[in-house]
Amino acid sequence: VQLQAFGGGLVQEGGSLRLSCTASGHTVSRSVMGWFRQAPGKEREFVAAISWSGGTTYYADSVKGRFTFSKDDAKNTVYLEMNTLKPEDTAVYFCAADRAYGRTYTAGNYYRKGLYDYWGKGTLVTVSS
Repeated sequence: VQLQAFGGGLVQEGGSLRLSCTASGHTVSRSVMGWFRQAPGKEREFVAAISWSGGTTYYADSVKGRFTFSKDDAKNTVYLEMNTLKPEDTAVYFCAADRAYGRTYTAGNYYRKGLYDYWGKGTLVTVSS
């Protein structure tokens, strides 16, 4: 299984970026997917997740209202639309996948790194002030 994230880059404060993550060897349409990020010197933290059906999304408080998680089952790809970016959003962003298919969890579990079995290599997002 491989997850490849794309779309990172340098953007000014207030700008937007869209990250993509394409899976090979794993079916996005049937799996819980997540985005995490890790800033220099900090631990990896939860950003957003989407249920396997795509019907429910979860967001960290720090990005709620600014980021949107979506998926395109036909392309086996998930997206993280990031708007109104802030310097504190600067980090390497990782996409992640639950290896189980069709599984639903209580809400708190979607935020846990331990839920996710597969991880991409990450894409760097830098927001300048």
